[in-house]
Amino acid sequence: MKTHDDYIAAAPEPFRAELERLRGLIAKALPDAEQVIMYNMPGFRVGSKVVASYAAFAKQCGFYCAAEALSEYADELKAAGLKPSKTGVTFPPMRPIPETLVIDLAQASARAAPR
Repeated sequence: MKTHDDYIAAAPEPFRAELERLRGLIAKALPDAEQVIMYNMPGFRVGSKVVASYAAFAKQCGFYCAAEALSEYADELKAAGLKPSKTGVTFPPMRPIPETLVIDLAQASARAAPR
């Protein structure tokens, strides 16, 4: 994959709308970030660091950001019924991460990135 568009087009159809939503929310949260493909995943790079990314898997979507961001918003993630790992959170596309939480996590991840 060379672009976010390529990645989304190649994803299973049931996940495409959610991937587009995540892409748009992260772009809104990080308007100066560069959209890149790293490790076969679409991501948003600030400086030299990818600070937020998303992906589709066989049965779920994933949103990935800095561990510090996940810790900062642990209560909000729990309230949304989401269980984060060290690097992100996975969820079925029919139960997406709330819009404001995606934006907050992306911005917190960018703040946590080394400059």
